[in-house]
Amino acid sequence: MQTLLELVPKLKDKKIMVIGDMVADVYLEGKIARISREAPVLILEHSAEHVVPGGAANATYNVAALGGEVFAMGVVGDDYAGNQLRQELGDKGIHTDGLISGPDRPTITKTRIMAGGQATVRQQIVRIDRECKQPFSEETEEKIVKSIKENLSAMAAVVLSDYGSHTVSSRIRDYVIAYCKEMQIPCIVDSRYDVMSYKGVTVVKQNESEAAAALGLKTVDAVSLQHAGKIILERLEAEAVLISRGPDGMMLFERSGKISNIPVTNKSEVYDVTGAGDTVVAAMTLALAAGASYYDAARLSNFAAGIVVRKPGTATSSPEELREAIGNHDGA
Repeated sequence: MQTLLELVPKLKDKKIMVIGDMVADVYLEGKIARISREAPVLILEHSAEHVVPGGAANATYNVAALGGEVFAMGVVGDDYAGNQLRQELGDKGIHTDGLISGPDRPTITKTRIMAGGQATVRQQIVRIDRECKQPFSEETEEKIVKSIKENLSAMAAVVLSDYGSHTVSSRIRDYVIAYCKEMQIPCIVDSRYDVMSYKGVTVVKQNESEAAAALGLKTVDAVSLQHAGKIILERLEAEAVLISRGPDGMMLFERSGKISNIPVTNKSEVYDVTGAGDTVVAAMTLALAAGASYYDAARLSNFAAGIVVRKPGTATSSPEELREAIGNHDGA
C-alpha cells in the first residue's frame, strides 16, 4: 500500500492524450405530476437538465480529476450538447483544441430521462441515444490526424477510447500505435467491439463480456477467462491485458507470463457502475506515465474504480479520495 500512496502525487501534470468517441451524457430530470389521459404513462414536470462527459470524454474527465494534463482528440457536433461538452471539459482545464466540429454529424448523446417524487429515489425511466453510424469524412479525419500529430510528441501516454462510433479509424489507430511503440510511450486501448484490431498496443483493457465477445465466447468463467486473457495478450502482442470482473475484481495478464488476481476494494457500497471502466483506464494510464509497474498501475486503478462506483452516474475520483481509500484499506 505504501507504494501506491507514493504513486498518487506522481500522477500530477502528466500529459495524456485521449483519442476517441466523445459522448455527451444528458440528464433530463422531472418530478412525477400525474398519469397522462392520452396514454398510461407518467407526466413529468421538468425540473433540471445538465450535460456531463461520457465515453472518451469521461476518460478525459477522469484523467483531469486525478491531476493529469489532458488533450482531448475527437469530434463533437455544432449543437447544444457539443457546446456544453466543450464547456464542461474546458472548465476542468482539459485542452479541447483537438475536438473537431463535424458539420454533418451531431454530438453523440445519451439522454436519460430521470423521474422521482418528493419521497422517492430518482430513477432512470428511459434513455434516448443519438449517434451517426457512418465513418467520418476524409476531411474530418484529416483534421483529427493533424491535431494528433501536432501534440503527440509531448505526451507521456495515450488512451484510445473506442466505443464503436468510428473516431478511432484504422488510419488513426495504426499511426498512434506505431508511434507510441517506436517512442516507447504507453498506449492503452479500451475498445467495446473491435479490440482485436489493436495489434501492437501496450495495454488492453476489457471487461469480462467484452473479452468473451472478442474471442467469440458466449460466457466466461474463471478458467476460460485465463485462457481468453492469454490469447488476447498473444494475438495483440501487448505488454499487459487487464480484464475487469465487476464484484470479482480484476485479472491482469503480463507478457512475462505473470497472472494477477486483484480483488475489489469496495464490496458493500456499490451505487452505480456507470463509467467505472473509464476511471480504470484513466488511473492506469496516469500510473504508467508516472513509471509504475503494470501490477501497481492496475491496483491503483482498482482503488479509483472502487471510489466512483459509490457515486451516482458518470463520476470521477480525486487524488485525495485515492489516498484516503488506500490508507483506510491498509489500516483494515
